[in-house]
Amino acid sequence: MPLLNAILAVALSAAPWLLLGLVMAGLIKALVSEALLQRWVGGHGLGSIARAAVIGAPLPLCSCGAIPTALAMYRGGASRGPATAFLIGTPGIGVDSMAITYALLGPFMAAARATSAVLTAIVTGLLVGRTAPASEPPSAETRTAQGCGGGCSSGCDDTREASAETASQGLAGRLAGGLRYAFTDILDDISLWLLVGLLVAGGLIALVPPQQLAELGSGPGAMLLMAVIGIPLYMCATAATPIAAGLLLAGVSPGTVLVFLIAAPVTSLATLGVFRREMGNRALVAYLAGILASAVLLGLGVDAVASWWQLDITRQIEAVGELLPAWVEWLGLVVLTGLAVKPLRRTLSGHLPHHA
Repeated sequence: MPLLNAILAVALSAAPWLLLGLVMAGLIKALVSEALLQRWVGGHGLGSIARAAVIGAPLPLCSCGAIPTALAMYRGGASRGPATAFLIGTPGIGVDSMAITYALLGPFMAAARATSAVLTAIVTGLLVGRTAPASEPPSAETRTAQGCGGGCSSGCDDTREASAETASQGLAGRLAGGLRYAFTDILDDISLWLLVGLLVAGGLIALVPPQQLAELGSGPGAMLLMAVIGIPLYMCATAATPIAAGLLLAGVSPGTVLVFLIAAPVTSLATLGVFRREMGNRALVAYLAGILASAVLLGLGVDAVASWWQLDITRQIEAVGELLPAWVEWLGLVVLTGLAVKPLRRTLSGHLPHHA
């Protein structure tokens, strides 16, 4: 059963690292408030945009989940450049997806992905910032945040409600609430797509001859196609990673895989619709142009670096897989599966204090 073996191998490699990433995501959720984010990304210019991109990168929010936070920043006084950088940098990478990227793609691709997510956010934020009208943003009193569309199992008001509750909770309560958020909201958001990603990755590894994708999987044309395919998808950074691993092991170049990892998580049709409503058509064109151009150029750069350094990325992936003993991988998979099954998870989470 080559297909089942390939799927199981990817799942075992990813599970313990994903658990670690979810724990880190819960800690960040507990300790970083929306009000603090708004203070950090205030102002105009490159400095504010870079801060928004860097600060947003580790946060555990998907594309849809980043919308209400970015809109709150924009309507709270942040200019459109930093708001855009946050909107792109936050879903592009996070502590949970960084952990699984390191496990499935190796250290070089993990570093390339994190750097590329931040650079894409900065470049796009600069482009969108140049479309700003004389007065911005709209006031919070005259406009209210609307839903972010389909795709998120958690509501768009969750971020604002959690931020309001954070101030009234002690440290233990915030930590418990953050972990509950990570292992309920985040896990619910990614579990279905993660399963799809594992199935696709297993199929690519087991069934597709490496030469077939290797012939089609490099160069500007392939990268542009990957970006065009990835942009309208709703796929979080964590769920996109197994598919990227399958593409990489099936023969697609690292740069082309990176383009998919940039384009697929950072936006979705829901994000595009909200972005156009808030900032207009010119800003939307700049937004799409920034993502497309950055993704392709960064992909070409990664292929050039990998060739220049003569990197054996497959060997890097194998080395990471050897870091953990088999029993840890099996334990991680069992725990992750148990948490993803809602009835069992409710039983386990009943021991944590509720913060709803």
